[in-house]
Amino acid sequence: MDAVKDFTRDTTKEEIQHIFQQQLAFAPDVRKTGHRERRKKLKSLLNWIYANRERIHQALAADFRKPIAEVDLTEIFVVTSELKHTVRHLRGWMHPDTVAPNLALLTTRSKVHFEPKGTVLIISPWNYPFNLTVSPLVSAIAAGNTVMIKPSELSPHTSRLLGEMVSELFDEKEVALFQGGVDVSTALLEQPFHHIFFTGSPRVGKIVMEAASKNLSGVTLELGGKSPAIVDKKANLSDAAQKLVWGKFSNCGQTCIAPDYILVDSAVADSFRVEIKKAVESAYGNTPEMRVSNPDYARIITQRHHKRLVDMLSEAESAGAKVLIGGSSDSSDQYFEPTIVENVPQDSRLMTEEIFGPILPLIVYSTAEEALKIINTREKPLALYIFSRNRKFVSGMLKDTTAGGTGVNEVLLQFAHPNLPFGGINNSGLGNSHGFYGFRAFSHERAVLRHNALSPMKLMMPPYTKRAKWLSRFISRYL
Repeated sequence: MDAVKDFTRDTTKEEIQHIFQQQLAFAPDVRKTGHRERRKKLKSLLNWIYANRERIHQALAADFRKPIAEVDLTEIFVVTSELKHTVRHLRGWMHPDTVAPNLALLTTRSKVHFEPKGTVLIISPWNYPFNLTVSPLVSAIAAGNTVMIKPSELSPHTSRLLGEMVSELFDEKEVALFQGGVDVSTALLEQPFHHIFFTGSPRVGKIVMEAASKNLSGVTLELGGKSPAIVDKKANLSDAAQKLVWGKFSNCGQTCIAPDYILVDSAVADSFRVEIKKAVESAYGNTPEMRVSNPDYARIITQRHHKRLVDMLSEAESAGAKVLIGGSSDSSDQYFEPTIVENVPQDSRLMTEEIFGPILPLIVYSTAEEALKIINTREKPLALYIFSRNRKFVSGMLKDTTAGGTGVNEVLLQFAHPNLPFGGINNSGLGNSHGFYGFRAFSHERAVLRHNALSPMKLMMPPYTKRAKWLSRFISRYL
């Protein structure tokens, strides 16, 4: 641990290789640790977060003016909840699971042992830079791995604070964090890690997976996509509007599981327009002037990301889209107003790319089949939200769609539930995390079978006598 380490300097390739070799050598020692040693590390991490809460606020405010309440709820609480849950359950998770034999193996005893994968890499994003770095770190430590971390260079204040946290709590031969850009990520991905945990876009996820394939490294990919929200005619419109506005515009729309577009039943479309405008005004201000000065609204992370959003909205408007509320922006402040837009062409960028910003297309549908067609012609999303008090409608939507996770009459909260797996499918991700699922992502499930001296299998070993052949036929047919 180095108190004078420069947390702003990019890591060199030589340093990466040196620390990787150190971690490989130290991994067997970490592997031997029991639940007490691992829980002690996790408790130290939890205490550090409590002691540095204000510094976490300051770092995220400096990176993209994230409001304190959002930091507490979406960055700190999610991590501290994960830590407490893991500390509480780790002993049970580490205990081997006994599995029952079938009739053919009745004389055997079998268990599944959870052992650490070894030396792992965590590459985290900028949109929730504290949460999405520390949460997988909790799972990796719980599973008994040595860990190398690459946070995003786009949230430098938080990345610097994370570097200080890791340096204060761990020796770099057990947990090390590396600052830098694409060159540093590339150098890390060249190392033969035993597992790579990546959170980011599907485009970069493919690059990570390709790099991992060269070393046959395992991967967990938490990606994104266009997560739809469906508002049925039987929905509580006021409740749906309020929750969708919060879920979309928190963190200025820069959330991988945020609603990316809303499908509204034509029977309630006019009423829902009124409710969602009311929800925006209630949350962020009645006028554009009030919204731009609202302290409870974050900013876009960079001017490049801001320009992308401006271009996407401009293109849609040129093709006939109509802004229902919002639409203004200021590149000098990286401000983009909470925006609801209608009549968006299906082939526009707003409907073909993940928006990842505070623009929310509203699409009116006439039948459930029409809504399903819009959803199912796209890649499988990371999240899907259904607002309805009609159980049959909800069941039908769950049956006829696929998504990483789903909220019914709720948004985002499936991410925070410690006993639910979080992850995508195909384009939206690979593998799961959180709670036991995170522990399992960083663990190898090792099959262990034991046999006593009485082994019926010996009766079927060569030479294949008449009795052995009869027993083989009997087992293959009846057991």
